[in-house]
Amino acid sequence: MPRAKAEALEMIKQLPDDVTTAVILEELFFKQQVEKGLQDVTEGRVLTQQELKERIARWRKSAGR
Repeated sequence: MPRAKAEALEMIKQLPDDVTTAVILEELFFKQQVEKGLQDVTEGRVLTQQELKERIARWRKSAGR
């Protein structure tokens, strides 16, 4: 069984028996986003805190805030 499927099934097994499909999907999406973030870090796609502050400041200024 491919790794992603096995990990998803294991995660689902750990959820309560009365879990909803919506919660299962939320958990899978969260796991996917965490894995994507970790991959970004591994590949050097990160910002310093200062770079992030500057981007937010530019975004807020362009949004008229």
